[in-house]
Amino acid sequence: MCVGVPAKVIKIEGNQALVDVMGSKIFVGIVFVPEVQVSHYVLLHAGQAMTIVDERFAIESIEEWRNLISGSSE
Repeated sequence: MCVGVPAKVIKIEGNQALVDVMGSKIFVGIVFVPEVQVSHYVLLHAGQAMTIVDERFAIESIEEWRNLISGSSE
C-alpha cells in the first residue's frame, strides 16, 4: 500500500519544488507533475509529487493526518 501525504508548493526550482508538509519544508521532485504551480497542493510519495490535488481535499487530508498523529478521533 502507498500513502500519499498532501503538501503545498511554495517555490519551484527546475525539476524540484519546495513544499510545506504540515509545517515542515522540504524539496521534492516534480517530474510527474510538470504543470504544477506555486500554491498548488500535491500528494507526495517517496520524495516525489505524484499528482496535483484539490485544495479542499488537501486541507481535509492534512486535518486527518493531524488527528492521526495526535491520537484524536474527533
